[in-house]
Amino acid sequence: MTIPTRRLLMAAAAVGAALALAGCNQSGGGGATPVDSMTLGNPNAPVKMEEYASVTCSHCGRFHSEVFPAFKAKYIDTGKVHYTFNEFLTDPPAVAVAGFLTARCAGKDKYFSVIDALFRSQEEMYRTQDPRGTLLKVAQSAGMTEAQFNACVNDEKALTAIEARVKAAQDRGISSTPSFFINGKKAKDGEMTLEELDAAVAAAMK
Repeated sequence: MTIPTRRLLMAAAAVGAALALAGCNQSGGGGATPVDSMTLGNPNAPVKMEEYASVTCSHCGRFHSEVFPAFKAKYIDTGKVHYTFNEFLTDPPAVAVAGFLTARCAGKDKYFSVIDALFRSQEEMYRTQDPRGTLLKVAQSAGMTEAQFNACVNDEKALTAIEARVKAAQDRGISSTPSFFINGKKAKDGEMTLEELDAAVAAAMK
């Protein structure tokens, strides 16, 4: 299941060559600074939460559909937590690359809404076996034309940038998604419940 664009497929192969792409769990630790990550909330919040996620990871999709909205309302929107979203790739890597490129092409103000739409479109994408059609639909809902979408997923500079972001994640020891850090320390590999997040934030605020 791939995006039928030769350049994108080649880029995804290069970006994902060193990744373990079989699942969405098991990861390591580390300490590199994320490259050009997307954020939400007050930069001066006492708690910094980082997530490494992939738009093709079902575990990430479930977390963002079932847990993240309540977490965002309770902590990010109230200024208690500054949230950083770090892009990573899981199978199929070409689709993950195209999804992240689409979100960035939509603009910073629409980035997270596109990411949310991609997570919520996972079932449709796998059911129809038409990832390009699903991604295009999401892109168009964000105001992009098909021509803009095609140009977006073939942008050389953007492809190089996502390669750098994935490399930064690998340098930190990330090998799968989701993975969470609280104030620079690994909180958990795999999905977190709201109760686990409550405990992690409370501990970080002490």
